[in-house]
Amino acid sequence: MAATSAPGPMNVLLTREWRSDDKQPGKINGAISGKPRRIATAVDAGATNHLLAALPPKDLARLQRDLEPVTIKYGEVLYEPGDHMRNVYFPGNCLVSLMTLVEGHRALEVGLVGREGMVGARLALGAIKSTVRALVQGTGTALRMNAECFLREFRRSQTLQRLLLQFNDRLMDQISQSAVCNRFHVVEARLARWLLMTAERMRSAAFHLTHAFIADMLGVRREGVTVAAIALQRRGFIQYRRGNITIVDYQGLEAASCSCYQHLHLMDTERR
Repeated sequence: MAATSAPGPMNVLLTREWRSDDKQPGKINGAISGKPRRIATAVDAGATNHLLAALPPKDLARLQRDLEPVTIKYGEVLYEPGDHMRNVYFPGNCLVSLMTLVEGHRALEVGLVGREGMVGARLALGAIKSTVRALVQGTGTALRMNAECFLREFRRSQTLQRLLLQFNDRLMDQISQSAVCNRFHVVEARLARWLLMTAERMRSAAFHLTHAFIADMLGVRREGVTVAAIALQRRGFIQYRRGNITIVDYQGLEAASCSCYQHLHLMDTERR
């Protein structure tokens, strides 16, 4: 089941940058056909990606020649561990989980990437292969770029270099904090943190998620997720029914989350 952004009125999680994604004609396999339309769409999608929006106009204009708007869907795997990263992705309203494989079959989420960054950012550090599974958690739009084209522009733009290094620093901090969180914090607090981080990146307070899916993300038993979700619902922070989760008390859920959520927010604030 897809963790898609729910349509409807704006809520406290929406930002001033938000705008609805109009259905666009001429899509072929998720990409916009025709170069003028493709470039125009890239401009719109790029505005929703914080990393691209922070680029100087001349740098963004060069990137737009090679950016391809695509729709990536829930369950799609962008990379597996050991895969060559042949493309990079700048998420718009989609969400990608970075997962570490355990004993070749189980997986644990160690990071989330949404509109704040890029999937495949390790290319900026000189790596060519992925060390994680990049799994689409939330269906939505992104801008895709060939890795060679990306590296060419990365070498030309000092601003892009700075932004990617800053994003990699934030991502490594998130991965490190996730490791601490998975070891020391109770499931209820971890679930609250995970829902808040998902909501921020999806720009929606409502998701369609199964307990089994959440259990895989948190690396716990399904029964543990059920108990935690019931507890958060009884406290009035979320509503859960048949896989539909809605955050109804954002501040309450933040108070129920573990300290990792506040730590990551503090780190982001200090970097600005």
